[in-house]
Amino acid sequence: MPTREPVFPSSRQALYSINRYSAAIRSGDLLFVSGQVGSREDGSPEPDFGAQVQRAFDNLADVLAAAGCGMDDIIDLTTFHTDPEAQFAVVSEARDRVFPRAPYPNWTAVGVNWLAGFDFEVKVIARIPPPA
Repeated sequence: MPTREPVFPSSRQALYSINRYSAAIRSGDLLFVSGQVGSREDGSPEPDFGAQVQRAFDNLADVLAAAGCGMDDIIDLTTFHTDPEAQFAVVSEARDRVFPRAPYPNWTAVGVNWLAGFDFEVKVIARIPPPA
């Protein structure tokens, strides 16, 4: 049975310590990444929505890299939005930059009414590539 191994990027440690969670958990060849938000280094939300979305994807990339993964290793993508109808175009543009070509990961978008001061969050499941 695979064990759970926590994975942390080199930055944003205070966020994980304060809220008592792992950035990701490696189990076998799968990586389960906690929701990533558009937080700045001090943990505060990026005020501009487009920049917040991009920062969330950048933070996600940092977590993936810490586990030896990249965006192409993502299998399942879930995004959370505080105002899906108004935000969808901005999120779609960012997603298209991150995933410019097929095959695309599964994608589930969920409308929520609270994200601890943020307006967007992204969580993923990725397959960890074998060592080269």
